[in-house]
Amino acid sequence: MRFPVVLHTNDGVRFGVTVPDLPGCFSTGDTFDAALDSVVEAIDLHVEGLTEEGSEVPVPRSIAEHRINPDFAEGVWAAVEVDVSRFEGRAAKINITLPRRLLTKIDNYAKAHGETRSGFLAEAARAAMR
Repeated sequence: MRFPVVLHTNDGVRFGVTVPDLPGCFSTGDTFDAALDSVVEAIDLHVEGLTEEGSEVPVPRSIAEHRINPDFAEGVWAAVEVDVSRFEGRAAKINITLPRRLLTKIDNYAKAHGETRSGFLAEAARAAMR
């Protein structure tokens, strides 16, 4: 899952990072790159806490949607990829019907991008529900 994050700095060196889609989730770093690395860990821990409480993991909104928030006006935007699949529960096998030509296109696309059919369909569903 790709989460938009906003970085703030007072000195141009050290950064604070906020994850707008996960209220209360933030991190810091002594450099821009360190801040991005630490926010991935913060998101992972935050999502773990949400799922342990039985809460849903919010689907991240786009950076464009967040940029209108005046609290983030001076920030620098980035997006970080966090694998939240381990918090989504056990996989369930389903039976769906798709046109053969569409299924072939899905399989070719997934293979070309190093994904599985199931992984591609799951990611497409997440993107559609944003």
